Amino acid sequence: MPIRSAINPFLRFASCAFLLLVATAGAATETLHTLTLVQARAIAVQALQAGRPELTLQLADGLLRADPRDPFTHYLMAHAHARQNEPSAARKSAARAYRFSSEHGDKFEAAQLAAQLSYAEEKPTLTQLWLRRSAIHAPNEKMEQVVARDFRKVRAANPWAFRIRGDLRPSSNVNNGADTALQIIDGVPVTGFLSGTAQALSGLIGSLDVATTYRLQSSPQSATSVGGRLYIQRVALSSEAQQLAPTARNSDYATTYAELSVRHGFAVGQPGRGGAAWVDLAAGRAWSGDASNYSFARLSGERSWRLRGGQRLRINALVEDRFDSRYATNDAQVFGLGAQLMQPLQNGDQVTFTLALRDSNASHFNGTYMSGSVRTNYAFDQPVGGMRFNAGLVLGYSDYPVYQSGLFIVPGGRQDKSVYGDFGILFERYDYAGFAPMLRLRAGRKSSNDSRFDIQELSVSLGIESKF
Repeated sequence: MPIRSAINPFLRFASCAFLLLVATAGAATETLHTLTLVQARAIAVQALQAGRPELTLQLADGLLRADPRDPFTHYLMAHAHARQNEPSAARKSAARAYRFSSEHGDKFEAAQLAAQLSYAEEKPTLTQLWLRRSAIHAPNEKMEQVVARDFRKVRAANPWAFRIRGDLRPSSNVNNGADTALQIIDGVPVTGFLSGTAQALSGLIGSLDVATTYRLQSSPQSATSVGGRLYIQRVALSSEAQQLAPTARNSDYATTYAELSVRHGFAVGQPGRGGAAWVDLAAGRAWSGDASNYSFARLSGERSWRLRGGQRLRINALVEDRFDSRYATNDAQVFGLGAQLMQPLQNGDQVTFTLALRDSNASHFNGTYMSGSVRTNYAFDQPVGGMRFNAGLVLGYSDYPVYQSGLFIVPGGRQDKSVYGDFGILFERYDYAGFAPMLRLRAGRKSSNDSRFDIQELSVSLGIESKF
């Protein structure tokens, strides 16, 4: 918040009055009573510039009695407290200046000052909050990029890290139901029809994913952190779905997932040329519908390399034990392997290839399977019309050696093939505090030798993502 030009005509008077006040400190209080508000403001500015913050605060106190909501006075007080090495009082004054300001430029300056003072108090989370507030009122794109750069620096230094994601998506298949009422196994129709709840039901899916971590220890070579995650998904069935499946309730398709974890990461190889690795130990619980589904304990790890040409390669593995399960199919040990290659292109775009393999051994053979998937993602570097694009394609295959579908054992087991594509748009121009709306279209199908698992889905989700 720059010193307003409106007070410039009073600077000569202010300088003389300021010298008079300094020379006759004992009569200062009496002199202040004879000043107009404009004169007192000008002298307060001059006192601050002359290194007399205590006089600025004395004058500001009188100004606030006349107008407690004057943002400029609160801004002066913030600077005066800062000069006196009182960052907490200074930040509170800057916060009031932000609250009472009506102009974007004034709010930006006040938020920037509050961020600097929060950082001086060694409160990085509060600093990030004020940086996001300043991003709301950034005067231009260049200044917004400066705010984003500062935010990333503070986030890297902050032992606390937070992530919040949410979306709403209308879907043609909220329950992964079959796309036909007729059940066919290996080309042979099965007597009877699938119930309404086993068929695809349309509706609205809402999800919220919240995660936080706290860094216990860090050095240039390693870091250890603890974290927690909560994922909530809820469904609202459409009127058509309720007609198809009258007994179905929205709560039947609710899912909740919670976990606590400890992670240790460390550098590997030569600085700037090697890579990194981490190990993670997690435990948690999953709920489905109105009841608990299973508990789990998981050990996972990852190794990453920096390759020539800016490429990055990641290899990961996990082992998960699921227990205390509601159904025997979830009483399982799951093993996983994965790989990811990120390839930057000369135009700044990036292509990412991801491979995921899973092997599940359950108490009931319906939960025993092997699966694999390959995903290709293309992210465009440059936005077009304030929109940033990315697209992905996923191919998957699953094999259940032994599978019982209803009363029937599927000959040769069950095999599923799937293909899904998605296209996302991040509307960067319409952000608020660095958060921008994301629109994602997802479509695909899964085919199986058991038509009960022939699934088609089309969904459009609207969510929020951070630009920095």
